[in-house]
Formats: sequence, C-alpha cells, structure tokens
Amino acid sequence: MSKKLRFLISSIVLSIGFVFIQFLEGKFKFPAISLLVLLTGAFSAWSFYEGLGKNMTWVSLVLPMLFTLSVGIFWFLLPANMFTRIPIVIFYAIGIYVLSSTMNIYTVSSSLRTIGLLRAARGVGFVLTLITSFLIFDAIFSIKQTIFINASLSFILSFLLLIQGYWSINLEKKLEKNILILSLTSSLIIAELVTLIYFWPVTVVVGSLFLTSGVYLLLGLGQAKLEDRLFPSITREYLTLGLIVLIGMFFATRWGG
Repeated sequence: MSKKLRFLISSIVLSIGFVFIQFLEGKFKFPAISLLVLLTGAFSAWSFYEGLGKNMTWVSLVLPMLFTLSVGIFWFLLPANMFTRIPIVIFYAIGIYVLSSTMNIYTVSSSLRTIGLLRAARGVGFVLTLITSFLIFDAIFSIKQTIFINASLSFILSFLLLIQGYWSINLEKKLEKNILILSLTSSLIIAELVTLIYFWPVTVVVGSLFLTSGVYLLLGLGQAKLEDRLFPSITREYLTLGLIVLIGMFFATRWGG
C-alpha cells in the first residue's frame, strides 16, 4: 500500500471519528477525544513507519496528536450546527493528511538528508504548529481553570510543540542538549506569559493570539539559531513583530470594564 493511500485512509478514518463523537453524551466526549488522540498517534506511526526508529524520529508523532487534541477541544466550543461543524471536519481531514505528508518528509530526511521538499515541509510544519498553538491556548483559557493549571498545561503542551519544531531543523536521531534547553526555556517563557495574561483583562481570542505570537517569535528565533542564521536583521524582524502584537493587545484591552 502506498504512503499516500495510507495518509488518505488515516485522514478519512480519524475524521469519521470526529463525526461519531458528536453522537455521544457529554460525559463521554472528552474520553473519546483522548482515544482519538491515541488513534492519531497509531495511524501516524502506520502511515510513515518506514522512517521511524528507536530514536528521536518518534517526535514526529507529536504534532498530529496535538493537532487532533486542539481541534477536538475547539470543536466543543463551537455552536452545535452543521454550518460550523462541517468546515471543521474538512479542515481537520486536510490538516491530518498534510501533517502525515510533512512528518513523513521529516522522518525520511533524518536518514537521507537530501529530500528536496524538506524546506517546504518545515514551512508547513511551522504554520500548523502555530495553528495548533492558537487552538490549544484558546481551549486552555476557555475552560477557566486556576492560574497554576493554566500555566502548567501551557508549559507542557508548549514544550511538546516546540521540541518537535526545533527538532525539524537538524533532524538528529538523538536528543541534542541545545534543543532540549531551547525547548525548556521557550516553554517556561510561554508559561510566564500565560501567568501575565491571567491578570490581564483580555478576551480569550486576543490572549490566544498573543501567546501564539509568542510561540511564533520563540520558534522562529530558535530555528534561526539552530540554522546558524540568527542575524541582527532577523532578530529585529521577530522582535518588532512581537512589540507590534503587544501594543495591539494593549489597545484591544477593555481597561476598567
């Protein structure tokens, strides 16, 4: 069976799983999403198992699984009608197919290092990491938990997202110390930003966009450092965008409301 056919089967089966969850009672939906996340990992491993080994290539399963988790939780926050649900299912099906293709390129490149599509795959992975980040932060803020739970969840999930993002640059089969340090440091910064947002009177969407911008800045600078192209111009570009987002969030805040 070709890989493209495996990618297609995986995206169809997992999308059907999303539709099936809608017919479950409320108390069964979150366990069902958890099961779907595990199934995503299993289908992803099946889709590109040739490139997997007893090494860091298993990090390639992280983004598809977190994508399923983020879309699944965001699904519950939407109005229960076909005009919102059908587009989400289509978006998810396309996203999983694209992710499978992208992660396949990663795992193959970790051995061959000569895949021509690698740079394009990194770009797609970067964008889908940001989309997943936004949906995750939106879900965390929407459930309205304590500051400790919000910060802890953000740290753990950001670490998983960022370590796969940094790993996609060098694609080493062993965990490099610099990637681990980058991931831990960046995740700690995100957790600190979540703590700040907790006391900042912003809407869920604005707060989620701000944190996603933080992921964009940290992941972009981190990847540039790993590629040895962290030039002053690139640093200024990312920091300028971060400053613009911060100013925008300041004016979007309803002070004293």
